[in-house]
Amino acid sequence: MSWKSTEKENNILAQRIGDLEKRTVRVSWISDIIVVVSPENIETMKSIVEKYGHKRVTIVKGGITRHRSIFNGLKVFAENQSSNRLLQKPEVVIIHDAVRPFVEEDILLKVVMAAKEHGAAGAIRPLVSTVIASGEDGCLDHSLERARYRASEMPQAFLFDIIYQAYQQCTDHDLDYGTECLHLALKYCKTNAKLVEGTADLWKVTYKRDLYAAESIIKDSLSQQICIITDVKEAVVQAGFLLHESLKNQVKVEAISISLSKNDSHLQNIFSGECYNFLCINDKEYATEEIQQLVDMLEKSNVPLLYPVVLILVHLNISENISFSIGLEELTKIKKFAREVKKKNILVYGLLIQYKDHFPLQETVNSAAALTMALIKDRNPELIGQLLVA
Repeated sequence: MSWKSTEKENNILAQRIGDLEKRTVRVSWISDIIVVVSPENIETMKSIVEKYGHKRVTIVKGGITRHRSIFNGLKVFAENQSSNRLLQKPEVVIIHDAVRPFVEEDILLKVVMAAKEHGAAGAIRPLVSTVIASGEDGCLDHSLERARYRASEMPQAFLFDIIYQAYQQCTDHDLDYGTECLHLALKYCKTNAKLVEGTADLWKVTYKRDLYAAESIIKDSLSQQICIITDVKEAVVQAGFLLHESLKNQVKVEAISISLSKNDSHLQNIFSGECYNFLCINDKEYATEEIQQLVDMLEKSNVPLLYPVVLILVHLNISENISFSIGLEELTKIKKFAREVKKKNILVYGLLIQYKDHFPLQETVNSAAALTMALIKDRNPELIGQLLVA
């Protein structure tokens, strides 16, 4: 990538790399993950691995070309070049690109099983454009029949001995100009790879604009589930129920009515899952204590906060005083608290719901639900500590 990246783009890139690591780390049958990194990015990658507690990841210095980088990664198993721990040579090795961060376990399993049977396997996708060749004069020489050809994608899997022997026999020309691992297995080990139909989520992040597309996909996946937490007061529970009904057609909703002073096992199970959005409803004017308890519970759960968690503090105003307002001092405290927990990758927002007979409650709840969806979909760090009125 040739552009000069901004801080925001670096954050997106770190999230993208982290997403790929998370997807592979959670696959229990993968014993080790070798991340081959350019020398200038090794420290960044080490900090990501340390921050999120990845235990099976070994970082290796990359080469000047794709094939030389892959060869460096393979050498870790064959030559015990890892200084951190002893790595056992695997039966099958998967080769994948960090620029394809949305790989799922299903396609990993398919290429591994095919590699066990055939020696090598790789994901493919239909061509979306016709491939043509130009002559020396810059004019069309010929074109390929699109229906006969496929785009080679990642992941690819190999019996370790086959791909390592292939790389050992490579010429400098192969290592410097080649790009296809399946071709090396065929050329040097006479291994005809099995081609496995891949899915659309194997697309490659290549250009600057792709970083923002990747960010959008990640945000959309994070906004698919929300946990609504209330205390046991009747009005608060009712508001939680109405919000649940308003949100359930848009996202998966978990509703819990508890006292946060208790160690609720159901809530702990949600923390250990894939939920990154929490709505805490109360009828207090200033309730960052409840949010602090949630933050503490999140930290005690030891769940790696790979992505920003959204905590929305919903104040239910049941006072008959129409001119209710939160004072400047309280708003300042909320903003200060939000800035502090942002360092832990937690985004705190405030939301006010008027709960009175003369207010159209369902309309207000619908407005609160719309604001909630906007907050969890956008995950805008610039809005933390703000109080929104439904």
